[in-house]
Amino acid sequence: MGKKGKKEKKGRGAEKTAAKMEKKVSKRSRKEEEDLEALIAHFQTLDATKTQIVETPCPPPSPRLHASLSAHPEKDELILFGGEYFNGQKTFMYNELYVYNIRKDAWTKVEIPSPPPRRCAHQAVVVPQCGGQLWIFGGEFASPDGEQFYHYKDLWVLHLATRTWEQVRSTGGPSGRSGHRMVAWKRQLILFGGFHESTRDYIYYNDVYAFNLDTFTWSRLSPSGAGPTPRSGCQMSVTPQGSIVIYGGYSKQRVKKDVDRGTQHSDMFLLQPEDGREGRWVWTRINPAGAMPTPRSGFSVAVTPNHQTLLFGGVCDEEEEESLEGDFLNDLHFYDATRNRWFAGRLKGPKSEKKKRRRGKKAELEGADKQEHGRAGAQEPLEVVREVVTEDGTVVTIKQTLAAPGSAGQPRSDEEDSPDEAGGPVVEPSPRSNAMLAVKHGRLYLYGGMFEAGDRQVTLSDLYCLDLHKMQEWTALVEMDPGAQEWLEETDSEEDSDEDEGTEGGDEDEDSGESSGEAGGECGACAGEGWQETHGRAAPEAAAPRQT
Repeated sequence: MGKKGKKEKKGRGAEKTAAKMEKKVSKRSRKEEEDLEALIAHFQTLDATKTQIVETPCPPPSPRLHASLSAHPEKDELILFGGEYFNGQKTFMYNELYVYNIRKDAWTKVEIPSPPPRRCAHQAVVVPQCGGQLWIFGGEFASPDGEQFYHYKDLWVLHLATRTWEQVRSTGGPSGRSGHRMVAWKRQLILFGGFHESTRDYIYYNDVYAFNLDTFTWSRLSPSGAGPTPRSGCQMSVTPQGSIVIYGGYSKQRVKKDVDRGTQHSDMFLLQPEDGREGRWVWTRINPAGAMPTPRSGFSVAVTPNHQTLLFGGVCDEEEEESLEGDFLNDLHFYDATRNRWFAGRLKGPKSEKKKRRRGKKAELEGADKQEHGRAGAQEPLEVVREVVTEDGTVVTIKQTLAAPGSAGQPRSDEEDSPDEAGGPVVEPSPRSNAMLAVKHGRLYLYGGMFEAGDRQVTLSDLYCLDLHKMQEWTALVEMDPGAQEWLEETDSEEDSDEDEGTEGGDEDEDSGESSGEAGGECGACAGEGWQETHGRAAPEAAAPRQT
């Protein structure tokens, strides 16, 4: 009894400490949030002038990250909302809504009255009822100078059939945050983790909330068992068995005054109803087999047609007290919850022009031997480095990791191509973090994200597609030249005018696709000290990384 009582007291003590920390963060950030509320209200006043739904065919959206990309549940469409862009001096925040028609390969900008305020690092979940609904919770707004952050705790729904926005007001929900994760589970939205940061303090969360889509009410869940430590930017997906899996994520701790150290988590947990009852939940730590992804942050997640969880890219940081170096990635990994196993996603390569031939028994045996030999030795990823010279003479080095031929955790079929020689140059997304993913009709779509080259942040606006059934090769639907992107060096004289100009620039960027294309597209939270938390890692010059 004594031991049990001691553990319970320790647990209550940790809860009290977390509650005190949250209260402290809330008090210190109240003033700066009040300042940002005025700026947000200014943008909402501009949005209030839109009284009709306007759909305008347009070029692909400008570069951005920490937006959301969602597949329409009924139509052959992808829905892009929000995001951010940083051009070296100013942060631009978006609440634009774009629709990509897959069959027509065409973009449309959709202006709807009374949209949510501009934000990045929110979560968006699509559910099929009522012709399709897009639910959005939380996220972050950054000041134009990228030094102040407002964390939303609002809940919105976009009714896809009528193209109308609605803010759903319900008490008892999560506190304001960014970098959280949210999934649709039966008739509920389940939300986990995230972070809140002011200029002085920060706090990471590991709480769990459920929003009932029938009663429109929030409830805080209290799962039993040892769950994940507080974090943001993790993988969260629903398994075929009805459990929710959490993998990885990012958090940071203060190691001494003005020095923070980030942690890239690589542990994995299941959240599931206890004894089959939906009202009671339990955490279970799991140790999957197979080739787990290397530690990283800023990775992107989607669910494949066969209910495997797909993980793409991210960045692996090497962090010192005053610096942050990172290797950006473009690899694929698949988690099979049925077998509790990770698989490396390997592409088979372009089809050969030669006809397919069915293997005989001898060929099958030889092929099996070669496959085993390849796993043990030759089929290692190939690292390719290429340099792009920008207009101002800066050399941007892009490091790509090309996966060896193979499969995404599934055996090859009996019929295979037998190319005599390698084809043309490999087409694939460049290494990046915080890209947006969506799956429709068995195809993976990847848009945007960012990578760093020295002190320069390159924000992307390219669009790629990969057939997950064939796993042969990426197709570039929209390409961009990273070297042509504008990057402004910050100067002392420019710092004073950043806030006013950034506010105007954000409005211009909202209203003009051409203007936003020139600007680039990353949100203010990515710039400077606060960048990491919202997105999963810190800006290169930031001593205190932040992450979503």
